[in-house]
Amino acid sequence: MRLGGLNNCLFGFAETGAIPEKGMVINMKDIVVIGAGPAGLTAAIYGIRAGYQVTVLEENIYGGQVASTPTVENYPGIESITGVDFSISLYNQATALGAEILFEKLESCDLKGEVKKLQTANGAIEARAVIIANGAKRAKLGCEGEERLTGRGVSYCATCDGAFYKGKEVAIVGGGNTALEDALFLSNNCSAVHLVHRRDQFRGVPILQESVKKRENIVIHYNAVPRAITGENAVEAIVLDSTVGGESETIPVSGVFVAIGTKPENERYKDQLPLTDGGYFDVGEDCTTPLPGVYVAGDSRRKPLRQIVTATADGAVAATMAAGYLNQQ
Repeated sequence: MRLGGLNNCLFGFAETGAIPEKGMVINMKDIVVIGAGPAGLTAAIYGIRAGYQVTVLEENIYGGQVASTPTVENYPGIESITGVDFSISLYNQATALGAEILFEKLESCDLKGEVKKLQTANGAIEARAVIIANGAKRAKLGCEGEERLTGRGVSYCATCDGAFYKGKEVAIVGGGNTALEDALFLSNNCSAVHLVHRRDQFRGVPILQESVKKRENIVIHYNAVPRAITGENAVEAIVLDSTVGGESETIPVSGVFVAIGTKPENERYKDQLPLTDGGYFDVGEDCTTPLPGVYVAGDSRRKPLRQIVTATADGAVAATMAAGYLNQQ
């Protein structure tokens, strides 16, 4: 599949065949995986290798958050790779083995019975086992002007939109690995990058912190939070309030990139599966839920570390558990 295929996936089923008619009941699936990020695609690979037919449902594009990551340099065995290339490689591996990828939005599901029933915009799907690998979405600031100016200077993907700000000043909000990586990426093209963090030290790994501090065009604003993003038809400035009693500051910028972490979208499952106070699946390392035949994998479950390597590990575990369950049926 060519590079352009990553975005083309938004508009159809790529190589997976015809779209089922509305209301059509699709034949029983062995394993349905919800989500085509690293966890979901790895689950598909392991499920197929265990001898089962696997269908993957994906609402947007395959790859999840990694698809918008500039460079991946912490995945074992791969010294350096772009997030897009990593996503394409994983997708191609899964489809080459026979995974069926359906680019459809899951509208509802009933996971409590022996037969799992899922409804998409294009029809009903029944499955013997389900693996939920829906990942997590970028969290929002919640400040004045954010919603109104989203798409007009406010962005949640530096690699997607950074090229629009070549030679301009921008701000990025966050203090973890993603924010630091995005700041470095943007500094290659922007005249100045204002890195805003609410604490007095970053949460990202030391090597990224050192790299950020060495870049002359990255200006760090510690102990600061956005109060507002201003501009009539496009972003013109970001207003920062001090978290330690200092004065407010208005910084003229053309873009604001938000990288303050992620938030799971597990609300639809709250009546069927246990969730933590933060909304993550309350499921341990075996990826097994209280419902027989239902498993979760990746960033949407509680865990101490959310990285590509932990997502793929979850996918392998969840598929192995699902295969063990099906073997006993």
